Amino acid sequence: MKEWNVVVTVHEHAHCYAQACRFLKTFGELARTDFFNVLTLKVADAEQFLQQLHQQFDEEPQLFECIARILPVSHTFIYKTPEEFEVKAEALISPWEVKLAGTRFHVRMHRRGFKGRLTSQQEEKNIADILMCLLAERGETASVDFDDPDFVVVVETIGQQAGVSIWSREELLRYPLVKLD
Repeated sequence: MKEWNVVVTVHEHAHCYAQACRFLKTFGELARTDFFNVLTLKVADAEQFLQQLHQQFDEEPQLFECIARILPVSHTFIYKTPEEFEVKAEALISPWEVKLAGTRFHVRMHRRGFKGRLTSQQEEKNIADILMCLLAERGETASVDFDDPDFVVVVETIGQQAGVSIWSREELLRYPLVKLD
C-alpha cells in the first residue's frame, strides 16, 4: 500500500466513487484500498489541504455529496502484530499528554482489516489508559468524555498501516468535513 496521510470514505451511491476520485486526485496522490469505498490520499500539507477543501466546499457544495468522511492524520506507521501496533501507537501519542492535561478527551479508532487481532474498543481503551497513566506520572489529570470532549485522539487503520492524530474542539468546528465519530 502506498504512503498516505488522509483517509476518505465515499458514500455508496453508484456515481460517487468515480466522482470523488476525480475531485480528490487534484489535491495529492490518491490510492484505492482493499476496503469498500475507502480511499487514501497523500497530501503535502494537511492543514493547507483542509483549508483548500473547505474553500472549495463553500464555492461548490455539490462536490461533497459523495464524500462521507475525510480524516487527515499527523503520523502513520506499519505494524505486523497487535503488540507492534500498541508499541508504535504509544510512541506517537505519548507527546500529546501535554495537550490533554486538565482536559476532557476520548479516543476513537476506525479499524479496517486485522479483524480478530485488533479490537477497536479495546484499543481505544488501551490508548486512553496509556495517556491517563502518563498524565498521572506527571501529577496531571484529565477525564474521558464522549459527549463534550476538548480533544479527540483518532486512530485509523487500513490493513497493517495505521495513522494517528489529535483534534481539538475548535479544529472540528472549523473543519466540519472531518468526522470522527
